Amino acid sequence: MNAMKIYMVLFCLMIVWGFNVSMVKTIVDNWAPITITSLRIFTASLVVLLMLSITRKVRLPSRKEWGYIAAGSMLSVVLHHYFLATGLSKTTAANAGLILGLGPLLTVVLSMIFLKKRPTALTLLGFFLGGVGVSITVLFGTGTIHSINLGDFDIFLAILAQAISFLIINKASKTMNPVLFTGYMLFFGSIILFLISLGIEPNGLATIPDAAPSLWIVFLLSAVFGTGVGHAVYNYCISQVGPAEASIFLNLNTFFSIVGAALFLNEAIVPAHYAGLVLIISGVLLGSGTLEALLLQRRNKQMMM
Repeated sequence: MNAMKIYMVLFCLMIVWGFNVSMVKTIVDNWAPITITSLRIFTASLVVLLMLSITRKVRLPSRKEWGYIAAGSMLSVVLHHYFLATGLSKTTAANAGLILGLGPLLTVVLSMIFLKKRPTALTLLGFFLGGVGVSITVLFGTGTIHSINLGDFDIFLAILAQAISFLIINKASKTMNPVLFTGYMLFFGSIILFLISLGIEPNGLATIPDAAPSLWIVFLLSAVFGTGVGHAVYNYCISQVGPAEASIFLNLNTFFSIVGAALFLNEAIVPAHYAGLVLIISGVLLGSGTLEALLLQRRNKQMMM
């Protein structure tokens, strides 16, 4: 699959993930957050492994690949989804979506650290704009000045864990099918998360049977498409274009999460959300090197004319 097709897939996936923020918000507001999150991810893992079984692409990992799976499970599943679930239970979906927009910048920073990429002046400016955008979102997200919401900090920890996991996924994909890696990662991560929920939410399972049918529909849509198919597709895209390049599209996740919060949850969108969104997206364009690449491409075309 060429790069343009990968980018189109990523664009469509960001629509799904953006709306999924509202679905997850609905789920954690009606069930014990960690318990239902572990079950949602477990369901997603079964979907991925079933798809691979039908196509006969399931195999046992090597010893080295087991290490990658363990690291990916802890970061991308346990820590990411734990903090995402607890964060969404304390803050709004709109705020969460905007803070999630910092994910691409974190991924680029980590790529620079571990892949030895030197930041340029525009890159540093991008980091600054992204940080200002997130600060505005956290401090002014309700339209008035408030103290920092602990839910917002949980969302930040969620994307930090996810950004680190992207580097691991990229490395693991050198020898392992990224979709198979995703299936194993979701499966084992969901089990660990469920064990954690037993200690944190001892009565968590008791909240599940009384749910309305419409809530189960939201659960299945989020588990199958938002988590199962979504993560499998995204991890495949990481293996094709790299973690930093794929993470650029996460800023669209921010935009569509705000749209979803307004459409499905009737959350108010205040001027601070728009200001934060503009700054975060500007930061992503600069910090990821996208603007520099476009300027260089335009300069080369002018020189050839």
